[in-house]
Amino acid sequence: MKPLLIAASLLASHAAVAQVAPPAQDPTPSLEERLRRLEERLATQDAELQKLRQPSPAAADTKPKTSHWYDRLSIRGYGQIRYTSLLGENNTPDLNVPNDRSVNEPESLILRRGRVILFGDVAEHLYIYAQLDFAGSTGAADQALQMRDFYGDISLDAAKEYRFRVGTSKVPFGWVNLQSSQNRGPIERPDALNSAAEGERDLGAYFMWAPREIRDRFRDLVRSGRKGSGDYGVLAVGAFTGQGLNRSDTNGEVHTLARASWPFELPNHQVFEVGVQAYTGRFRPNTQAISGTTPAVNPRGVRDERVGVTAVWYPQPFGLEAEWNWGVGPQSSSDNTRITDEYLQGGYVQASWLQNGAGGAWFPFARWNYFDGSRKFARNAPSHNVNELDLGLEWSPWPEVEITVQYTHTFWRTDTTTAPYREARGDDRVGFQVQVNF
Repeated sequence: MKPLLIAASLLASHAAVAQVAPPAQDPTPSLEERLRRLEERLATQDAELQKLRQPSPAAADTKPKTSHWYDRLSIRGYGQIRYTSLLGENNTPDLNVPNDRSVNEPESLILRRGRVILFGDVAEHLYIYAQLDFAGSTGAADQALQMRDFYGDISLDAAKEYRFRVGTSKVPFGWVNLQSSQNRGPIERPDALNSAAEGERDLGAYFMWAPREIRDRFRDLVRSGRKGSGDYGVLAVGAFTGQGLNRSDTNGEVHTLARASWPFELPNHQVFEVGVQAYTGRFRPNTQAISGTTPAVNPRGVRDERVGVTAVWYPQPFGLEAEWNWGVGPQSSSDNTRITDEYLQGGYVQASWLQNGAGGAWFPFARWNYFDGSRKFARNAPSHNVNELDLGLEWSPWPEVEITVQYTHTFWRTDTTTAPYREARGDDRVGFQVQVNF
């Protein structure tokens, strides 16, 4: 009986166990659920990374609050290697171009410019610009390190529309004088404008004003390759020594100057700039004995005054620029016994075409250069007459490289280096130049 009871109890227990359902299995999560879980994990990891990136309080205390002034300086520059070949057998030894030593049979290959520039907004109201030339001429040496610019722009407002420029900088007279040689197509500047300020620079102080949008336009005309002259304000007034670049004042008097210029932008984005400029002062020329006689000159200097006009149709793709100036300036008398003020006038007209496309940027140009006046920066301020035609092509396969070839026919040009200051006539030459930009 007892065995039967045990067996019955085991059967009852087995039946009870059989009635208990097996543990339920979790169903496979859906795609939406898996994405939700992944997003949660990513959010958690991102929060942890943000905590790791935050510096500790000790590190935050040692981190500099502002950068140093020299961290705001930038560097750029360019160099020009030039070769000139005189054509034909009719060229005379009297052919001389004051700013281009390569127009010379013994010295036809030269380093014309080797510029290095430091610039930048070193403070909220101060912009610094310093330019050195490794191919400068000092008289004692043909190749020397020379200061070309060193000035500060002191702005009076946050937009930098009102500013004072103090130091050695370009004299704001003549659009082509202000245009950098890095941007200019022809190899050298025209004599009629450059004779006002050879080397383009002098020690002075100017007040300049230009609206922000016009300053941006001046900047864009350079950066876009349209041969802009740079930002010298739409209005500039000031004073400079008047004796030229890196020369001391010799008569205790300064030149005063005023310039106004405005680049109008037409509906098709063509830019047309017009301007007018003038200066007045007294210039004291350097003198040297000629046949035993030194030209007499007033110790206070000789009257030096000019007024000029500018019109520039920027190349888009056709370009046209013209400038002319009139005035009086120091000039040696016909017998070379004295230096007095004489009438002068001259200018240039240039047509060009700017084409960007296959093979880089192409800039063919034609320029007529005329001057009837004197060269005040030469010894004894001799009469200086120029009538030349330039035909050239600038090719820039890459922004860093420019190659220029220019043919020049000289109708007449005065040799201002040595008395009796003869004229070269009917001469021809071809100049080649390679420019590297960085």
